[in-house]
Amino acid sequence: MTTYLVLLNLAVMAVLIGVLVYMQRKHVSFSKRVFAGLGLGIIFGFILQYAYEPGSEVVAKSADWFSLVGGGYVTFLKMIVMPLVFISILSAFTKLKLSNNIGKISTWIIGLLIATTAVAAAVGIASAVAFDLEAVQIEQGDAENARGEELEGTFGTVKDLTLPQQILSLLPANPFLDFTGARPTSTIAIVIFAAFLGLAYLGVKKKNEEQAATFAGIVDAFYGVIMRVVTLILRLTPYGVLAIMTKTVALSDLDAITKLGKFVIASYVALLVMFGIHLLMITLSGLNPVTYMRKAFPVLSFAFTSRTSAGALPLNIRTQKSLGVPDGIANFAGSFGLSIGQNGCAGIYPAMLAVMIAPTVGIDPLSPSFIATLIAIVALSSFGVAGVGGGATFAALLVLSAMDLPIALAGLLISVEPLIDMGRTAVNVSGAMTSGIVTSKLQNELDTSVYNDADNQVEASA
Repeated sequence: MTTYLVLLNLAVMAVLIGVLVYMQRKHVSFSKRVFAGLGLGIIFGFILQYAYEPGSEVVAKSADWFSLVGGGYVTFLKMIVMPLVFISILSAFTKLKLSNNIGKISTWIIGLLIATTAVAAAVGIASAVAFDLEAVQIEQGDAENARGEELEGTFGTVKDLTLPQQILSLLPANPFLDFTGARPTSTIAIVIFAAFLGLAYLGVKKKNEEQAATFAGIVDAFYGVIMRVVTLILRLTPYGVLAIMTKTVALSDLDAITKLGKFVIASYVALLVMFGIHLLMITLSGLNPVTYMRKAFPVLSFAFTSRTSAGALPLNIRTQKSLGVPDGIANFAGSFGLSIGQNGCAGIYPAMLAVMIAPTVGIDPLSPSFIATLIAIVALSSFGVAGVGGGATFAALLVLSAMDLPIALAGLLISVEPLIDMGRTAVNVSGAMTSGIVTSKLQNELDTSVYNDADNQVEASA
């Protein structure tokens, strides 16, 4: 009987995929198809929740088959992350406009990413305090305990490193190893490696323009091919989101989510406040924030549903260009934003966790010294956060360990992680785009006529 029920569930999934294919053939916009996949996945997941008993073997086996679509989609995104980050940074150096003021531009982008992460930490602290969140309020079940043990195991790989050693671990001792994503800091290592090659290109360009032109042509060719691969993967997004959301909802513990509702609300309040700060920065730069919201909607909706900052990189770069940001700055801001200063994952989330956990070890989270130390550590720890999955966890491990707080308690939120991660990812991407836009405006590189052109808008499936 179990086999027949699993086959029935798979048949329903096939029908839902067919609906999305039909929408594509009718030229329904990419964003609408992604949200359709999101909605259908949630509905189908809830149906499976109520049709079968908790822990049902039918649901577990069905979800395993759904992973062929959802897990396959995420695997493809991971496959392209390192080549994408590498070629995006390298191609930024081949843009002639960056050759004269590349130091200022990179300093402004990195500075804005770190500064906004520090602000995000303050917002996270305020939200946790306002909602009176404490780790002792959360019940620990088998899943939470298992997650806590897993985090302690992960923490074992970094706990013995001093701060200088942690900084040293960011450097690419073996770039080819980092291309495999073998280390938590592989992303930032690839960024540094690409930057070295880019600086070398600029040096060669001054002495031998012919060699530099050949190299630039090769980089541009690789950039075009990699971006085409990314486009092919992005077209799978509606189907991936459908399968991922179905599996997530079907296997979720709804009672646990209900009990953690206050944390979910507090998290989204903080994320919305941070997004408002991004809009304020754009407004203070003399630009219309409504224009930004309208043009950024496709990439932010993609980031929200797919939960991957790295997968959103091509749309991030295209969107910045539709907002008048030059190619080079757009590539820099988008790529740096994957591994430095993610406002949601590396700013708000670890700060909220630290405030929640501090009372369990007798620390007053409202003491000025604790708050100042936490904000500083969050900003410094925001280097090297991965762009596809696990970034928030890694950032939380670094912050909690630096603050001498219990690591295992971070596992208490496992049941609501996917729900919160959607909002965190969207804020991460918005922070990266904001840094590119503001930097361009400060360096007088922003084309305001392109920014204000309502017809110049990116469609995610282009």
